Amino acid sequence: MDYIKLVEETFSENKAAGYPRFKAGDTITVTYKIKEGDKFRLQNFRGVVIQICGATPHVKTFTIRKISNGIGVERIFPFESPAIEKIELNKVGKVRRARIFYLRNLAGKKARIKEAKRTVAKEETVAAAE
Repeated sequence: MDYIKLVEETFSENKAAGYPRFKAGDTITVTYKIKEGDKFRLQNFRGVVIQICGATPHVKTFTIRKISNGIGVERIFPFESPAIEKIELNKVGKVRRARIFYLRNLAGKKARIKEAKRTVAKEETVAAAE
């Protein structure tokens, strides 16, 4: 029996289980806490997921890229970060790769990602309306 895995499973809050499932190419909004002096405030970071690294939730990270005033900004978030307040899935993108670093070299309309059709979400809204 592997005691290290047993302890990790016991003490982990598994914060990542509450997040929506997303993959590379999806547009998400991450709300995270920033400490300024002795005060905390919440800030949103909305962008495209360009990669997800790591196998277990303790070491798993995801990278988000957005364009701010014509400059590309990337930020890496750990899944189990206590600073992350919530994650919202805005759009589901249709890409053919797990790491879309080619997005860094594209600008304007070339940098757009096609939106995938979500049939499951439509069924959920129909069921909620009934």
